[in-house]
Amino acid sequence: MIKNGKIFLPPPGDESDFKELFKRLAAAGAGRPLGKDGFPAGPWTPELLAEAISQIDSNRLGVDLRTVQLWFQENEKGISTANIRWLARVFGCDDPVATSEWQMELSAAQSRLSAKRREWKRAGSSVAQEIPDTALAATFHDDSASPADAKGPRRRFSLARKSEAFFSHGSPLNLPASVFAGVTALGFLSYITGIHSVTYGRADGVVKQVGFLWTANWTFVFMVFLPLFFAFVTELVIFWKDEGRPKLGAQGDKMKSDDAWARSVEASSYSYLAVFLICVLFAGLFQWIGVCLIPLMQGGGNYATDWGSLAIVRPEVISVPEAVVFTGLAYLYMCLCFYLFFVGLILLYTVIHDLWRIGEAASDRPEVDYQHELNEASLRVMRGIFRCTVLGVLIAVVMKVQSAYLTSRGENIVAWLVGDMSSAFYGRNDVSAGISYRRPTHYSSLLIAISTCVVFLYGSIRLGVERRFCMPLWSMSAIVALLVAGYLLIDAFAGFSILLGVGVLLAIYGLFDPGLGRWRASKLGINQSVS
Repeated sequence: MIKNGKIFLPPPGDESDFKELFKRLAAAGAGRPLGKDGFPAGPWTPELLAEAISQIDSNRLGVDLRTVQLWFQENEKGISTANIRWLARVFGCDDPVATSEWQMELSAAQSRLSAKRREWKRAGSSVAQEIPDTALAATFHDDSASPADAKGPRRRFSLARKSEAFFSHGSPLNLPASVFAGVTALGFLSYITGIHSVTYGRADGVVKQVGFLWTANWTFVFMVFLPLFFAFVTELVIFWKDEGRPKLGAQGDKMKSDDAWARSVEASSYSYLAVFLICVLFAGLFQWIGVCLIPLMQGGGNYATDWGSLAIVRPEVISVPEAVVFTGLAYLYMCLCFYLFFVGLILLYTVIHDLWRIGEAASDRPEVDYQHELNEASLRVMRGIFRCTVLGVLIAVVMKVQSAYLTSRGENIVAWLVGDMSSAFYGRNDVSAGISYRRPTHYSSLLIAISTCVVFLYGSIRLGVERRFCMPLWSMSAIVALLVAGYLLIDAFAGFSILLGVGVLLAIYGLFDPGLGRWRASKLGINQSVS
């Protein structure tokens, strides 16, 4: 039945509760406008329904997407009285009489759901009292859990699920803003302690700038590259979870798609745990003890002096206890940020693998529209992977540049890089003639570069080659290869900064346009028309 240009279903008047009634209406697309061809536009999704409710003129507050998602899920959550009004407007197709009828029907269905909930609780408590101890023991030793247990409040803690929630729940701005706020707070603390901009005289007579705000691997990484990385990962994960996967893998069934995605995330649970232990224990605690705490306590070590060990050579600027507290906070912040960085890489791998599996399962579907959507999704995922790869390698580049600067003869990092460029033209090589120190940051940056490139390589093999993205894949790979070459050759010869600068400029350009715009418009259109 059509009413006001929308699909209208009359209230059934049966004994269905809210969940049963809502599931039928959402699948039928009740209240959705007709398509351009005059046929139904398809079922409701949480995003479409939340948008439709929020666009009602008298609804100034709108509705939260998470609230709408709860209506679609198999749980005991019902609907509030206020939202019954707005949902009745949607199902009633803005007709006053139909809206009133649907409001009464939804209220009655919600009452039936509440009554069932009370019966379940009473039945659950009585059954729990009758379960003998042997049955309880058998239950605890059973490897399989019932669906109710899996979705109930007693669901066990999952590091993988909690980590994924940082990228897929809430506003996409939350995680980048939190990282930026953390390094901003450390910057204010560096001002308070007086180490924001400070120099010291080295034994060979070189006066070096080692202030916290002059440290490239803290300012550029945590203020620019890491927030951008988190923003791109969040955008890609939300796209795949809420749009791409339901459309390609579950034929619009959002609940089924969410369950499959949750299983894919849980499949990498040991990876999340391993990364957490490495980042927090080794990159965080043990590195802080070895690089900062022990040298501060013993008055020196075989590490280049920076803002963390400045109390050894400039005790009038910052005391040892202050340096211990400040470096402890900084390393705690750093290890948590890099844990989330590797979580982002794991999620990128999960998206790639998930999309590849769906493509393999749909290889027997020759429909032009479906294959076109699959190619579009693969292209969008590869663009996101490329941007994240560029940012990951840039993070490694900045870390290695800062580490190399500390052992060089440059007075500050800008003068050192400019001097290296000029040395390539004038034949001087005194800028890189520094002192030999232990440089653990070189190793850390190498791990980041390798991990990031492995994800890009996996995506190129699974999606790029399989989907025949020859043109954009070659341009992406060339930019990544040049940037990695610049990273590996840092401080290797006079003039390395020229090659590095070219790679960085191309990488930054690739963040805005990975070379796919013209190809996307032409190539996909040609494929569709030929098919």
